[in-house]
Amino acid sequence: MDSRLSNSVLAWLRCFDAAARQGSFTRAAAELCITQGAVSQQVKQLEKWLGRPLFLRTPRTLVPTPEGQWLSVVLRESFEAIESTLAQMRLTATAHAAATLSCSPSFAMQWLTPRLGDFFRQHPDIGLRVFGEFHRLDRTRMVRDGVEAAVRFDPGGYTDLEATEFLDEWLTPVASPAFVAAHPPLQQGDPACLRAEWLLHDGSAWEGADTFEEWQHWFAALGLPALAWQPGPQFNLSQLAVSAAIAGQGIAMGRAALVWEDVSAGRLVPLFGRSVLSRARYSFVTPPPPGPAMQCVREWLVDAGRHFRELRGTVLPAPSPQKD
Repeated sequence: MDSRLSNSVLAWLRCFDAAARQGSFTRAAAELCITQGAVSQQVKQLEKWLGRPLFLRTPRTLVPTPEGQWLSVVLRESFEAIESTLAQMRLTATAHAAATLSCSPSFAMQWLTPRLGDFFRQHPDIGLRVFGEFHRLDRTRMVRDGVEAAVRFDPGGYTDLEATEFLDEWLTPVASPAFVAAHPPLQQGDPACLRAEWLLHDGSAWEGADTFEEWQHWFAALGLPALAWQPGPQFNLSQLAVSAAIAGQGIAMGRAALVWEDVSAGRLVPLFGRSVLSRARYSFVTPPPPGPAMQCVREWLVDAGRHFRELRGTVLPAPSPQKD
């Protein structure tokens, strides 16, 4: 039997790999930009060529047979190795092109961008293209999209990527001076005066986080009874909630990296003199090994994070000891 990887066999394998990962001919077709019938037919051709079934077809999903599962694992490892090699070769061939860094949008706007001048002064030969997004990362997607590295705010737990934590985060309630003046109970320094309708929420602190994650975490860490969170306005970016607070619309749960400048300038006031340590932190994430340019970015981020940790306590309260 001829088992060489002809063009036909390679096409069959690509369709099988997509169907195995997606668990559906329909979703595999959408990924490959072909019809569902074409994917199904390609997989049938592969099964006929091998002389054995690769899927158990159920009304709801595709279930790989033991042989199908074996082939799926081998294919995924092989395709990832090929994609990673091609990506590294493209980077080498375009050494002077801009390196691509995906970054959580609020962090990119408030913390990273104002500091990039320092990076470019240190590394004038490195071009850096930053774009904001906050979807969860995996190696396949990063290699496919040509993303060399990313900065994410989340609890971590990456299994197929190399992650370097460079900055933890303090959570501190903040409001505008005008809002504080209009609500005298806030001036007493007792968080028990807080009302649910005053609170501004980042509804997606990170992918998979609860809608009210940061306020819930802050209340729990201080041993305060939970509120009915729903009345407060919700936003899909922390910076939007902070902007609403600056506009006097309520109280945002400020992340130190995102509100330090506004607190320093007097646009926001930290309330109650109490911060807590967030369950999430900022990490530099990359498929291993990072290229030379991204190694420089990582080293710079670690150094910039260390400098900011020394600075933030000058205007923001340090976290209180958390209760069990």
